[in-house]
Amino acid sequence: MQKVLYMLSEKDFIAKSYAHEVDKGSFEWSAPSNIALVKYWGKKENQIPANPSISFTLNNCKTITKLIFEKKNDNSNFSFDLLFEGKPKESFRPKIEKFFERIVAYIPFLKEYHFTIDTQNTFPHSSGIASSASGMAALAMNLMSLERLLNPEMTDEYFFQKASFLARLGSGSACRSVKGNVVVWGENKAIEGSSNLFGVPFTDEVHDVFKDYQDTILLIDKGEKQVSSTVGHNLMHGHPYAEKRFEQAHDNLSKIKEALGNGDTASFIKIVESEALTLHAMMMTSMPYFILMKPNTLEVINKIWQFRQETNVPVCFTLDAGANVHVLYPKNNSAEVLEFIKNELVAFCQNSQYICDEIGKGAIQA
Repeated sequence: MQKVLYMLSEKDFIAKSYAHEVDKGSFEWSAPSNIALVKYWGKKENQIPANPSISFTLNNCKTITKLIFEKKNDNSNFSFDLLFEGKPKESFRPKIEKFFERIVAYIPFLKEYHFTIDTQNTFPHSSGIASSASGMAALAMNLMSLERLLNPEMTDEYFFQKASFLARLGSGSACRSVKGNVVVWGENKAIEGSSNLFGVPFTDEVHDVFKDYQDTILLIDKGEKQVSSTVGHNLMHGHPYAEKRFEQAHDNLSKIKEALGNGDTASFIKIVESEALTLHAMMMTSMPYFILMKPNTLEVINKIWQFRQETNVPVCFTLDAGANVHVLYPKNNSAEVLEFIKNELVAFCQNSQYICDEIGKGAIQA
């Protein structure tokens, strides 16, 4: 059965008919953010990645979403109320509308219900942590829970793969927030069962050193990005270095697979830091070009390099499409790394803010 599911096409996610009817009810799911080790940057139509990526699923930075649904008489339009931290949030409406438009072909019951979407984040709002991955994953899990009520014969494997498939249509990286602890998205010959349509759990052996890896997120700049990720992805079309970058990502995925298996933190560090800098190099060499790092981002990177050279502690950094720095390190080095962060790095954080997180297990139903 597992092999068949990995071969699923988009058509296989279109619901044919439902065996049951449900008038009203509610679900609540939490879904975490994730941090890519090998980055995806650039995508094709329908949220298909231009290159594969691999990520650590986080544990503490998550979105908690309650979905209340009730059958309605008029099936001509989408109908939903949106609450963020208990208060109406109309600014989120266009993104949810667009998401529903993309997924209605796969879950046709969307227009049959009025939804109340009540969502909150465990991390501070406007903290500079991207919430689209965790938010879309949590919403997709709720919608799939409703579909499973309508179709109770659904297998768990199909449930999670379709949830990841739907989440991807809301935010590409959201497909990596459904499962844990390490997730691959995008076809790659080194990863059996890998798919462009949904994230798959990394099933190869993971060395003990990586099983409880820590991620301390330094909030360097909490302002809105000058260039959105969507715009940045689109700038990879016609980018002079795009094809070489996509090749590099495939190569790095194979290399990091080996490092995760044998516990080679030195190789892990080289790949992860190179990937972070390559991501930002792609931005700086786009046309138009742009820089999302801030001066304090560079200060932190240099401090980490200096600390690692002086202590041999296997700590490294990675970056998302923004200025914040993710500091990655083994749990057994927590005491010395956190001391270093407090003494040397907090000064570069906006309002001295940072978040302690670690590798996690994926979406959880309340």
